[in-house]
Amino acid sequence: MLHVLRSEGIGEPGALLTTVNESAKRVAMHAVRIEVLQAQADSAGLPLIIVPIPSPCPNDVYEAQMSAAIAKAKADGFTHVAFGDLFLEDIRRYREERMKGTGLTPIFPLWFRPTDALARGMLEDGLEAYLTCVDPRVVPASLAGRRFDARLLSELPPGTDPCGERGEFHTCAVAGPMFSNRVEVSVGETVQRDGFVFADLELTEGTEKKIHNEGTKKTKT
Repeated sequence: MLHVLRSEGIGEPGALLTTVNESAKRVAMHAVRIEVLQAQADSAGLPLIIVPIPSPCPNDVYEAQMSAAIAKAKADGFTHVAFGDLFLEDIRRYREERMKGTGLTPIFPLWFRPTDALARGMLEDGLEAYLTCVDPRVVPASLAGRRFDARLLSELPPGTDPCGERGEFHTCAVAGPMFSNRVEVSVGETVQRDGFVFADLELTEGTEKKIHNEGTKKTKT
């Protein structure tokens, strides 16, 4: 989505926002380490806005935390929030309802784009990503930790969305046109927890050293 916002002239992103499990220090559901998340933001040249949430997280707590983050973004001069939703209309309606009265306009740059073409187009543009979470009820558990590529797409069970829009799997991007440099990672331990299979992505030593030396990049727009 970040590449689409920039390349199609929809708008210049001012920051990246995501929820993080405050005890595990990982992106909620994707289980990506916070240091990998920070490396992505650095490579994208954008500030990172982290919304901490507990696990498990009651919906009212989630909404309160997100409302506070949106209010601060409005106060900081942001005008829009871009969501990466593809076709689930109930999710879009929920987001639009939650954004009412905030002063920020929700936009959906990828809405109704054919997901097979979208997945293959992203790969053609240079996307490199890994599956960090899979739902073994709908896709093989062995896909956790696999690279998101044409071979993986060909192995997905019939009816699986090639972008994982129904939660079949979640990914972590490490390279692509939205980044200035590749985020160097290695695939670590794979575990099963709460009905899902997670693959751990760890920064390589070189990437960790670079982040320590350069610090977090800040972009004001």
